[in-house]
Amino acid sequence: MAEDCIFCSIASRAAPAHILWEDEHTMAFLDIFPLSRGHTLVIPKRHIDRLTELPPAQYGAMLGAVSEMCRRIEQLTVNYNVGINQGAIAGQIVFHLHFHIIPRYREGEAFPRRRLPLDPADAAELSRMLSNGGGRAPPREGTAPPKG
Repeated sequence: MAEDCIFCSIASRAAPAHILWEDEHTMAFLDIFPLSRGHTLVIPKRHIDRLTELPPAQYGAMLGAVSEMCRRIEQLTVNYNVGINQGAIAGQIVFHLHFHIIPRYREGEAFPRRRLPLDPADAAELSRMLSNGGGRAPPREGTAPPKG
């Protein structure tokens, strides 16, 4: 665990987060400044700065966690981006490996220039829908409207 890493603090439960899923090696939680409703981050619990530093033995756990969260996001929409930013110039803000799963609700919708804080009531609703107890609902054709 890196002392000054917020994701390490979340993984160790020392910092709050809306945790949606976890296993021995990975964790998924809602982004606190989402680009869209349901924007989720998937991290390795162990501090790793970059994808190229992820041990090959953990590739399966990491991709499995991303895939699991994509299935859960499909309760909101079947349209989403999966991405990773590596380095400050590429947009990485927290230097702990993380994948973004960003639901998309409207064709041609651009990412907002200004990211607003996660709404606590919506976070609670999304946590209920997408967490371990949320189950696997069949995909709905892409129209869960953003809240707010």
